[in-house]
Amino acid sequence: MSTTIQEQFTDRIPDEELLNCMRCGFCLPACPTYVETQDEVHSPRGRIALMKAVRDGLITEYEEVEHSLNVCLGCRACEPACPAGVNYGSMLEEARAIFQEQKKKSFKEKATRKVVFDQLFPNQKRMKQATGLLSFYQRSGLQKVTRKIGFMRLFPKHLAEMEKALPKVPKGIKRESNYFPVNKTNEKTVAFFTGCLMDTMFFETNQSTIKLLQLAGCNVHIPQTQNCCGALHGHSGELEGARQLAKKNIEAFEECEADYIITNAGGCGAFLHDYDHLLRDEPEWKERAEVFASKITDFTSILVDMKFHEQNTLQLTEEIATYQDSCHLRNVMGVKDAPRKLIKSISNVTYQELPRADQCCGSAGIYNIVQPEMSNQILDHKMEDVKGTKAHTIVTTNPGCLLQMKLGIQKEGLQDTIRAVHLADYLIEALQEK
Repeated sequence: MSTTIQEQFTDRIPDEELLNCMRCGFCLPACPTYVETQDEVHSPRGRIALMKAVRDGLITEYEEVEHSLNVCLGCRACEPACPAGVNYGSMLEEARAIFQEQKKKSFKEKATRKVVFDQLFPNQKRMKQATGLLSFYQRSGLQKVTRKIGFMRLFPKHLAEMEKALPKVPKGIKRESNYFPVNKTNEKTVAFFTGCLMDTMFFETNQSTIKLLQLAGCNVHIPQTQNCCGALHGHSGELEGARQLAKKNIEAFEECEADYIITNAGGCGAFLHDYDHLLRDEPEWKERAEVFASKITDFTSILVDMKFHEQNTLQLTEEIATYQDSCHLRNVMGVKDAPRKLIKSISNVTYQELPRADQCCGSAGIYNIVQPEMSNQILDHKMEDVKGTKAHTIVTTNPGCLLQMKLGIQKEGLQDTIRAVHLADYLIEALQEK
């Protein structure tokens, strides 16, 4: 088994990529797990050194290596901080995939991964069914009964806390049309990537995004055969599943000749943006993936480019707002200023920059479920920064970040003074109250 893993590292993680790391240490202050632990094992350059040691056969016991890779948030804050342009994210995902493919799994783990990665997230019908059950749980009174009798105490503490922070799931999710035209000059034609979680649990946020795009002057298409982006698969070592989803999405959006492919979830957008890298070794898909990736645009970028905030009056009652960056939106897609510009354009809203807004909140997909201790440690420090801003509203642009900030508010007992909201919904609020 050890030889097989070493061979896989040799075949799939290029030595030149590993050697690009100069060990300069610029990544250290950007890495949340290093900041929390001050341990080189949990830094980007430390993990790269471990990967190289596995490749060179210097490490033959892999438990600590795999643990270090799993503790990594995958936020990729190290990449913009790196002067050598090390592609850390792709090496991390490849290394995780190798360990997942080679390790012996228990029946329980095999069954869980099959349900999650093969049957739930790639199937939007099942996602809607699961969300429907959650909606019933919330609306039927079962949630209140469950809490009252203390049933949630049977679960780990972090899961019980997350249950309290879940948003209200909309009832009867249904979209009346798949095409939303506008009658404006200089309009753009865009295709909207709805996502799996975004189009179920956060369906109303997707509806808000479509409305904003229309107001900006975009004809909006929604390809019906699109799937989950594959980010959860890619980050969890299921790269082959991610590739299959990528191919289905490329085919779905090729049918719609759009100027841009719009996303409103930073994690999804970044993974879609990297499809060209994901499919780089498949000649029949490489070029198609490059065309697809070149069109990926965050909704905030196109709203600013089309001067949505100048064409529409945005106003709310007087409050202080702050913004928590989506790691992947900022670090992979390079979108930093557009969300802030939109928030600052709302009358009566005082924008207060969040200290270390560029550092991960601890959500990172399902990281807060599988690595609760580190996730909560990061979140506690994040909430200290939030309280320092005296903000009434924390704005985010990613569903995982939104849930994590809601969890932080819940843990701190600040439900009556602070709220967390997706930027698309925040802008719609501002339009409704103009």
